[in-house]
Amino acid sequence: MRILHWFRKDLRLDDNTALSEAVRDADGDVVPFYSSEPAVLGRPDMAPARVQFVLDALASLGADIRTMGSSLALTHGDATVTVLAAARASGADAVYWNDEYEPPLRQRDDDVERALRAAGIGVKRFHDRLIVPPGAVATQSGSPYTVYTPFRRACEALAVSRALSRVTRLAAHRLPSPPLATLTQLGFATPAAARWPAGEAAAHDRLARFLAASAEGAGLAHYASHRDVPSAPAVSQLSADLRFGTIGIRRVVQETLASAQPGEAIAKFVSELRWRDFYTQVLWHFPHVEHGCFRPEYDALQWPGSDAHFTAWSQGRTGYPIVDAAMREMLATGFMHNRTRMVVASFLTKDLLIDWRRGELWFMQHLIDGDMANNNGGWQWAAGTGTDAAPYFRIFNPTSQGERFDQGGAYVKRWLPELAAVPAKFVHRPWEAPPLLLAEVGVTLGETYPFPIVDHAVQRERALAMYGVLKKDPHE
Repeated sequence: MRILHWFRKDLRLDDNTALSEAVRDADGDVVPFYSSEPAVLGRPDMAPARVQFVLDALASLGADIRTMGSSLALTHGDATVTVLAAARASGADAVYWNDEYEPPLRQRDDDVERALRAAGIGVKRFHDRLIVPPGAVATQSGSPYTVYTPFRRACEALAVSRALSRVTRLAAHRLPSPPLATLTQLGFATPAAARWPAGEAAAHDRLARFLAASAEGAGLAHYASHRDVPSAPAVSQLSADLRFGTIGIRRVVQETLASAQPGEAIAKFVSELRWRDFYTQVLWHFPHVEHGCFRPEYDALQWPGSDAHFTAWSQGRTGYPIVDAAMREMLATGFMHNRTRMVVASFLTKDLLIDWRRGELWFMQHLIDGDMANNNGGWQWAAGTGTDAAPYFRIFNPTSQGERFDQGGAYVKRWLPELAAVPAKFVHRPWEAPPLLLAEVGVTLGETYPFPIVDHAVQRERALAMYGVLKKDPHE
């Protein structure tokens, strides 16, 4: 029996469910295959940084596969055509793959399966990307969870599957394995964001460093206490690896649980990983969130914010240092710390009164780890239109958020060099600094750094009034 393994967001040989099952069922006679798709690459929310990450991950995967005397077959086109053609050309009896959960990709996979079965080729699909797949837990009434904490508790009652062994045998074949395309060939400009090391080895290195770090404020040891501090190296930075499957989620959880770090830190990190599961199952059960509010009554909201304010926000020129630092970090690296993602999302929706969907799209166009379910869930949480149990009137104060989580201003000073010499007392509120002091450190408000483009206290009241137009709080 010969099996074609269709790689997608599982760009690894270790802990890969579909690939491991294929190797077992076919006794190693497995052809590795990947197809890039015009419909996916042509989406308006596609970030060049993510495309580059995938190209680099594919190069790494291809190199690993060549060590087995095989090669990664590559093609480009509509998956309903390319997968069937590859299965036929390789003489495959079946095609195995790990499922995806976004509505357009679910439809694509169903279409591919129908085409294969119509041609007499078998199909096996597997869950692989999450700790707990959609539908595995439900409330006592049988409905999906819409609040994170009870969802997490239900998931914690289930055993975590062990990571699967690395695949070491793949078949030789004659399918084409051309050189990988470049961003230019795929129609993308070179991303402004820094190039992240991608691939299975890089992902395992990141996990190892995170688990072993011992410096103050660094790694898993300090995750529980420092995960909200954007200047601290206390987060794993595995989000892009988990997004594209250059490391398996079971491997991450298994090695985390086996680490010698404090139990509190381990529990908190695994708990945070489960947010991926939560938002994915929300998207799975409530696919309307792809384009609209989880709570449809909020689709009636009128967003009066201006294009000029959106431009200032998107370029990190709002006059609120923590907001601007975060936006510039994303433009420079393709990454943004989770705490500051919440801050800038709250600022766009509750201070600038701009539709959350505009921010959601901007993030997807720039984040290296941009994921529909996680990004959508986070933005709707910030906008108060999503699954969160708290009412819409949670509104972050960007100044106090900066002072609380960036004490001393290390994060702001890294990404806003024009404020690097401002004393810590004023770095999160430079408009309150004495003019003489600002002159001494080379800051001219309105020139080298902007005045705040809105007054937070005023905008907070405007936001409450905007949401209040809906008359009744749907949480009541």
